[in-house]
Amino acid sequence: MPVDPCAECGFDPADLRPPDMATAVRSFGRRYRAPLTRGLPGEDLDAVVRISPQPGVWSALEYTGHVVDIFTVFDDRVRCAIEGREPDEMVVDWEGKVADAPERDRIAVADDLADRADDLATTLSELNADEWRLPGLTGRGREVTVADLAAIVVHEGSHHLLDVGRVLRAARGR
Repeated sequence: MPVDPCAECGFDPADLRPPDMATAVRSFGRRYRAPLTRGLPGEDLDAVVRISPQPGVWSALEYTGHVVDIFTVFDDRVRCAIEGREPDEMVVDWEGKVADAPERDRIAVADDLADRADDLATTLSELNADEWRLPGLTGRGREVTVADLAAIVVHEGSHHLLDVGRVLRAARGR
């Protein structure tokens, strides 16, 4: 599997079986909503979620927007694998996709993430055993299996949730 365990966020692809991946992806809607909707008493959460703790580090809203993009792209990648076609965009410009995130409404971004997570989870839950082994392409155009695509998504969702927590703590001076 092209996804290695991640010591930083604790993700280990060996812990996942294909049926678990749909459940894990679907859980991200709820898990990302909390940091975007529950501020500390007296804080301006709209401002806090837009703060980048340092140059070159995304804000919580940008990380969440990036995960929306990941779910959207990877849902398409899984569908392309099933249909035996190449994606329209072979290599994804992730930075370009997240560029508009700071201007978006935090509730709308949380809603989009939940919707895209649900879409991808539904796609994954409908796969049969043979489809998990089909070849697909990552957002960087590297060939992997559909199961690998799902593992990458679960890792990205988990890891970026950790990033969201970090940047929110920094934005709050903690």
